[in-house]
Amino acid sequence: MSILVTGGVGYIGSHTCVELLNCGYEVIIVDSLLNSKLEVVKRVKEITGKDFRFYQIDLLNKIELEQVFSENNIEAVVHFAGLKAVGESVLNPIHYYDSNINTTINLCELMQKYKVNKMVFSSSATVYGTPHKVPIKEDFPLIPTNPYGQTKLVIENLLYDLYVSDNKWGISILRYFNPIGAHRSGKIGEDPKGTPNNLMPFLTQVAIGKLPKLQVFGNNYPTIDGTGVRDYIHVVDLALGHVKALQKTLSSTGIAVYNLGTGNGYSVIQVKEALERVSKVKIPYEILNRRPGDVAICYADATKAKNELGWEAKKGLEQMCQDAWKWQENNPNGYH
Repeated sequence: MSILVTGGVGYIGSHTCVELLNCGYEVIIVDSLLNSKLEVVKRVKEITGKDFRFYQIDLLNKIELEQVFSENNIEAVVHFAGLKAVGESVLNPIHYYDSNINTTINLCELMQKYKVNKMVFSSSATVYGTPHKVPIKEDFPLIPTNPYGQTKLVIENLLYDLYVSDNKWGISILRYFNPIGAHRSGKIGEDPKGTPNNLMPFLTQVAIGKLPKLQVFGNNYPTIDGTGVRDYIHVVDLALGHVKALQKTLSSTGIAVYNLGTGNGYSVIQVKEALERVSKVKIPYEILNRRPGDVAICYADATKAKNELGWEAKKGLEQMCQDAWKWQENNPNGYH
């Protein structure tokens, strides 16, 4: 029996595939390679010393996707595939609704047809929108402020309705916060297209000389140094959270949602200074105006994942920065 990982060549998906393979699972990866590189498949095999099937398929192509189900004995699905840039979703909402929601509908229809009723879904803390307080718990109001977050919430609701229609389903919805870092080998990491949208790859690209300086959006928030505070979690901790969720999902029915975060918040300047300590490179920066929709402080309450999944984040900020910097030094131009 195999675990189908959609979007398994992406940043979080590839790290999760490594941990699944290390735990002895057979893995099948489906990825369109729209926002990822084929090189990752080779590197995951190098890290784990294990082989697996890879299909280059867009989940919008239901005929090709069905071939994966007909050719393999699939036990469960870990569903990462989807577009994920908040800014891009604001500019092109139809594309995001089409890609993220319709791909999931195709996937769920085929899971029903082939009687695969176990899923771990990659959601996001963006479904909470602007939280009324922190730390954020799973029962907080869900009010996304952008199309990307809206698509995640639509899919969550779809999965709830799917379970109501058939109680044989076992589904875990994982809402995660701000993944950073890379595999300790330095072989796989975050390789964004163009100018990074996320803080850590922006920082490491400034440190290595690819970008001139860090742009900090706002320094007048009510925080320790005026810059925004977020819950940064090591991508390997996040991957291990998916393994724990899969183990629970395989052994039970029902639907449950879990925050995956550290429960700690770090400001932009604190992360910058931590990377400076690790890289021994001074990182220049400039202060710009706040971005619309950005909140001052956002971090998780991950107690539920600890109590029900036996999972908690173990790696601290220094380790996150060390591993992110090792990846950047080893791969100054990403996977190219």
